[in-house]
Amino acid sequence: MPRSVVLLCLFIFSSTCAVGAFPVLLPEIGADGSISDFALGAIAGAFGLARLGADIPAGLFITHHLRRAIVLAAGSIAAGVLCLSIGGPLWSLILGRTLWGVGHALAMVSGITAIVRHARTSGGHALSLNAFEMSGMCGVLCGMVGTGLLPRDWPWNVSLVVASSPLVPGVLLLPLLLRSMPADATHGTSRPLFSRTHRGVLTPPGAAQSRVSRLTILAVASGATIAFAWSAVGQFILPLRASREFELDRIGVALLVAVPQFVDVALLLPLGSMADRTSRARVLGWVLIILAVGVAAVAFGSLHVAILGCVMFGTGLAAWMLPVSLVNQEAEPGSVAWRTALYRVAVDFGIFLGPVLSGFLLGRSLLGAVGVGVAAMLSALGIALLLWRR
Repeated sequence: MPRSVVLLCLFIFSSTCAVGAFPVLLPEIGADGSISDFALGAIAGAFGLARLGADIPAGLFITHHLRRAIVLAAGSIAAGVLCLSIGGPLWSLILGRTLWGVGHALAMVSGITAIVRHARTSGGHALSLNAFEMSGMCGVLCGMVGTGLLPRDWPWNVSLVVASSPLVPGVLLLPLLLRSMPADATHGTSRPLFSRTHRGVLTPPGAAQSRVSRLTILAVASGATIAFAWSAVGQFILPLRASREFELDRIGVALLVAVPQFVDVALLLPLGSMADRTSRARVLGWVLIILAVGVAAVAFGSLHVAILGCVMFGTGLAAWMLPVSLVNQEAEPGSVAWRTALYRVAVDFGIFLGPVLSGFLLGRSLLGAVGVGVAAMLSALGIALLLWRR
């Protein structure tokens, strides 16, 4: 595996520990400030909304300024964690999640672009992307479990700072990461601040032209639905059910929320390797159907059924990067950042809408509609991908 990919994996690991800590602390954040369910959903959803707004500018900026984007990502994530950990009024919590979301958008789009553009290998595209995703999920998992193991009498904002501390060594690795990638621009050459096409990346002879096919549309819809399922069910409904219905304490909530991440991490590389050797579309189709069953079990089942649903949920999350492979397999190398940014808009819209809609429906005792709708959408997309023919 190229050195740049390894360093990108370490960076995304360090920057996602805080992402895992947040859902574990979500019930305490709501109870500590007597925050309503809708306001709690707004705090959780601000992360996705910020990523949604940052995706397009990030993609245009990263086209010629990849290295600079990685530095900005680290700074924005750190600022967001510090702002959120102050534990002030509602607006400061939303601001912290917003800064956090902008930084994460820059980190994800720049990481995916760097892998697809500079570390692309014949037959190993999905494997490299899944290694990047696995590292991020390991960070999420460490944040979840680590938060659950912290002393229970610690305030939630102190626990958040401690759980987010791996970001510090990640920042220290930045000089090595930047040196492992090509320079953003040669000396004396003017580069636009925002651009859709990287003129320094040549399209190989015979490469497929960038186009929007039926498969691309299915891939984008799949990514957005997986993201919605993750944010609405895995990051909002599951921790609230664990605390309120199953009456689990912080460590219990952390362990239950961590089950999908354990399964995700275990299956990411095998699933990516299988997709490279067979059909990415068919593998994604089967996984979406499994995820649909997992969503239904997590949203409606008893504790034991929900645990089994978490296993299937984690299997679905392991396919998180397969839509990215499908979107970019028809792309010219110079337009990877732009297509990835457009894809991330759909994904981050799902991440934003999930907790906001769930919080709105929870206050009206209609939360079951989220589980039914997500499971139905995942099933329909899975069947469509299984029936797809090139």
